[in-house]
Amino acid sequence: MTDATPARPLDDGVEIRPAREGEVEELLPLMRAYCDFYGFDPSEEGLRELLTTLIRDPGEGAVFIARADGAAVGLATMDWRWSASRGARMGHLEDLFVSPEARGGGIAEALIGACAQLCRERGAPALDWLTRPDNERAQAVYRRVGAKGESWMEYELEL
Repeated sequence: MTDATPARPLDDGVEIRPAREGEVEELLPLMRAYCDFYGFDPSEEGLRELLTTLIRDPGEGAVFIARADGAAVGLATMDWRWSASRGARMGHLEDLFVSPEARGGGIAEALIGACAQLCRERGAPALDWLTRPDNERAQAVYRRVGAKGESWMEYELEL
């Protein structure tokens, strides 16, 4: 990653900061839209627990909120994972979503930057994340912030 400065300046009236517990209900529609985009259907209770846990316990991760003119328009959730290849704990950007009407103003880049800054503060050597191969819009954002794609394949074992 390059430094946490967004690739383009944020529009006036946009705020990026750690989410607060009292904002979980405002974040839920954004999480639902993110899940709908990827075809996931988790329970509302599960999403609420995810957000609440990451907000309450910095050892678990973090949630960042983007507000434009006071309205919640974007979010990023991240957690921590150990990496043998790095010999360190790294940040993992789990979810990144900006509402369609707020896209194109640098919000996604700023949310990634907030996650990267938190990683730096905690001494993590890197921030990583996944996206679908066909999510070209997101990949353009990732290239703008200086991220590099890898050739690893992800597997999941349903339990």
